[in-house]
Amino acid sequence: MFEFFVAKKYVRSKNRSSFISIISAVSTLGVSIGVAALIIVISVFNGFGEIVHEMLQGFDPHVQVRYEESKNQNFIIPEKELNNSHIEIKYSSTFIDGKAILVTDRSYEIINLKGIGNEAEREYSALAKILVAGDAQFTAKNQIILGSQMAIKLRKFIGDTVLVTSFKKVEKALTGINPIPEIKPFVVKGIFQSNNKDYDYNSSFTSLTSAQEVFASPGRISGMEFWLNDINQSENFKKIIESSFQNSGRITINTWYDLHRNLYDVMQIEKWAAYFLLGLIIAVSTFNILSSLSMSVIEKKKDIAVLQTLGATQYQIKKIFFIEGILIAIIGTITGTVIGLLVCYLQIEFNFYPLDPQKFIIDAMPIKVLTSDVVYISVIAFLLTSLASIYPAKKAASQSIIESIKWE
Repeated sequence: MFEFFVAKKYVRSKNRSSFISIISAVSTLGVSIGVAALIIVISVFNGFGEIVHEMLQGFDPHVQVRYEESKNQNFIIPEKELNNSHIEIKYSSTFIDGKAILVTDRSYEIINLKGIGNEAEREYSALAKILVAGDAQFTAKNQIILGSQMAIKLRKFIGDTVLVTSFKKVEKALTGINPIPEIKPFVVKGIFQSNNKDYDYNSSFTSLTSAQEVFASPGRISGMEFWLNDINQSENFKKIIESSFQNSGRITINTWYDLHRNLYDVMQIEKWAAYFLLGLIIAVSTFNILSSLSMSVIEKKKDIAVLQTLGATQYQIKKIFFIEGILIAIIGTITGTVIGLLVCYLQIEFNFYPLDPQKFIIDAMPIKVLTSDVVYISVIAFLLTSLASIYPAKKAASQSIIESIKWE
């Protein structure tokens, strides 16, 4: 306790050199700013990441099994292995997808057309949530759901007709007697808006049988899609299916992460880049703390000599200055953490940093605070700033009484 009280007195001392006090204050402030900035920026990254994830999950399955074109399409779910792994399938459906062509009077548009089976409850419910017009149930053949951007460009609404064909039919027409490809009229059944411009422009949906006719592939499916009760089991589900079809080369399996791996990897790299760049603020502040403590040791030579004369050991002297550094680290880290969490809370509750909804898909800067991030940032900042006090503490302990007072 003796060492703690002396260290606390040094931290709160008003008799220190004004220059050293300024450096110490700036160093502590630097740690606080670095910690607060890291918590805020990483929470913003988490917020954007969650929005992207939710947006993509509106369309993408947890696990997608895609068959190879030339291989047998009989797929049997390994029920026994799944039961042993406690993995529960919530929804599953067959699908067929590919590039299709929307033909208009003046031009044509290439779209990603996906045909979904009648059992695709999850897909229908996901579409229903983002529909801005119409409904998501295909009650007849040759009905289509368009993205909002495509509907605007084509000037189509519910009940209007669009002409649809495929590259396979175009190729067949070019190599056949009749040079005009088979074009089918589709009735617009619904219009969706996902707030993802790529999806809203390029993606369209129809029934499985209608898509099979468009692609001239009766009875063929591209694969199966699965939604699990626990999305975190996606990778385990993938491994079970892979082991069941080992070395068969018949299927390609992708989890929700695999389907957009490049996007998720870029987001992760950006997050770590933010960690590194903002961490430099803490690193610079750490060096400043080292400098201010070193100068404090020089300034306190006389005090060190008095303490040694009174019987303080080298270990106790070292402990005094080490505790002084730890107190500075605690003050800086706690202050920064409180500021960072306070800013995040204010943004979540009051949206004081709004975004233009006409330019962005959200109306305010998203924030998602993860306890693991806060703990990681705080612990690293505390450890770095605490380590900065080791050298000055050792230097103080190595001072001899004669060296300390010979110039006094």
